Amino acid sequence: MPSFHDEDAPNAGISSTAWHPPPPPSIVVPKIEVTEELLRALPKTDLHCHLDGSMRLKTILELAQKQGVKLPADTEEGLGKAIHKGEICKDLEDYLVAFDVTCSVLQTEEALYRAAYELGVDASAEGVRYLEVRYAPVLHQARGLKLTHIIDSVLEGLRAAKHETRIKYGVILCGIRHMSPETSLRLAELCVAYKNRGVVGFDLAGAEANFPAKEHRQAFQLILKNNVNCTAHAGEAYGPESIGQALHYLGAHRIGHGVRLREDGDLLNYVNDHRIPLECCPSSNVQTRAVDDMKTHPLKFYFDYGLRVTINTDNRLITDTTVSREYLIAHQQLGLSLEDLTTIMVSGFKSAFLPFREKQDLLRAVNTEIDSTLRAFEKKSLAK
Repeated sequence: MPSFHDEDAPNAGISSTAWHPPPPPSIVVPKIEVTEELLRALPKTDLHCHLDGSMRLKTILELAQKQGVKLPADTEEGLGKAIHKGEICKDLEDYLVAFDVTCSVLQTEEALYRAAYELGVDASAEGVRYLEVRYAPVLHQARGLKLTHIIDSVLEGLRAAKHETRIKYGVILCGIRHMSPETSLRLAELCVAYKNRGVVGFDLAGAEANFPAKEHRQAFQLILKNNVNCTAHAGEAYGPESIGQALHYLGAHRIGHGVRLREDGDLLNYVNDHRIPLECCPSSNVQTRAVDDMKTHPLKFYFDYGLRVTINTDNRLITDTTVSREYLIAHQQLGLSLEDLTTIMVSGFKSAFLPFREKQDLLRAVNTEIDSTLRAFEKKSLAK
């Protein structure tokens, strides 16, 4: 089983391109069946999760009725079809159309609070111990809400979920590629203001083609100047040069998706050498056609090569998934072993936008929980 002492040790003495942290001598990952029940029980992170793509269908319908918003369907089944729930889309742009529907009901403080609260509760129910929720506040101003009220409402919802479930959380504010760099700068200023108040990072999201990341570098310069964490969607619907811009123009500490990193070996090694985490979202990448199918997803190659990968949902509703389901898919369709999966789980906590000491304490607790959970399931399997 993985431990929090890993490849980051400066004197490891082994090439990072061919090595993964071995289990501590006293702990052996048992040979037990990998089931969704087991994966739900193990502690996990979800570092790439969009608020407006992770609502409950029932909630969207109820909010629409209360707010007088017309939706493309008035039943859960019909609404699911209208937003391509779990269906393969034509491309990323087609996939993003669903957000017009979800954002149409996320224009009040009450709605934002409820969406954030329910997301926290749903994530906790499947074993997510640390959740980073991202969204673009400017997309929730159609009814005149102040940006500060939008951010406060989401934070209050997550705070309520934490009080009820003990889930840890952080918020990532997003700039949008197709919007003006000035808008991104205003959002970056908000991110700086809310540092240490629940907001843990800044992101650049939206369609990559024709909207280069470098246009938004002023916003990220402000972020970095104030020692705030940052990530960026890159290498999802555009080539590795998009990843290069995210790293070298924006200074991204993590990369969202990065499926096309494999097309540039030099950049891939740079990402590996600098231990830059990849926020992998396998099912979403199939749905947006970022990859042809699950079998061609680079997650296993990245992991085997030594990159720090994490497994995430992206959009729980639109992709019809959970973190546990993504891990099960990684096992069943990509051939990752239980030991591989637990290593990736620990990598999620290592990659979290948390202070080092807090992260270290969390990693100790996570390693203990992984061990006890595996032992319990091993005992259960032997008793059959």
